[in-house]
Amino acid sequence: MDSMMMDMMSKDMQMPGMEMMDMAAMQACMDACSACEQACTVCSMQMMDCGPACMNCADMCNTMMRGMMRMQGMTPAVMMSMLDACMAMCQYAMDKCMEHADMSEVCKMCAQACKACMDACEAMRESMMKMAS
Repeated sequence: MDSMMMDMMSKDMQMPGMEMMDMAAMQACMDACSACEQACTVCSMQMMDCGPACMNCADMCNTMMRGMMRMQGMTPAVMMSMLDACMAMCQYAMDKCMEHADMSEVCKMCAQACKACMDACEAMRESMMKMAS
């Protein structure tokens, strides 16, 4: 998403309790979710036992990203719960991929994408916590 779209979202999509959303953190989180979704989808096609975890993680990242883009009806509590769920799925997929990252460059890349997604979700969550205080 480009900066014009993020500017429009920050002006036009202000909801109660989310007036001061950090749009840069939100964009970084959506980008990381998208990258993780793609990496997990590729990784799930390998003949490794991390496939189901990667597909579940890809689905969760996609859902998180779509929810962040839609935002109508989102409350800080719901969004934080979704971020927590996304981080948990990323952690699980990363752990499964790391079991054979030394044998598969795809699994190694996927684990790195999962870690980046967890970090971006955590940054978004921290931004929201600061906003709430």
